[in-house]
Amino acid sequence: MLNIYVGNLSFETGESELETLFGTHGEVTRANVITDRDTGRSRGFGFVEMANEAEGRAAIEALNGQDFGGRHITVNEARPRAARTGGGGGGGGGGGGGRRDRW
Repeated sequence: MLNIYVGNLSFETGESELETLFGTHGEVTRANVITDRDTGRSRGFGFVEMANEAEGRAAIEALNGQDFGGRHITVNEARPRAARTGGGGGGGGGGGGGRRDRW
């Protein structure tokens, strides 16, 4: 299985278009266009998961730099997702209230 990053997508590109594009090179197990959490609008990139690694590498070779939806797309093997640190916060730091003696 190979996870592929696809960048510089047209904001109108949907998951079905990605699946169709990569499907010409082999079996696509999943296609995902990343959207903005607040607006729901495409962020211009996505990921395609292909069942066969050799077919995935052939798709990368064939599609990287090609015109798709009026844009030259970037296609390469996706890097593993970096671990996310906790969100938000809390936190410490003094704040207040008590008397502090100075020596």
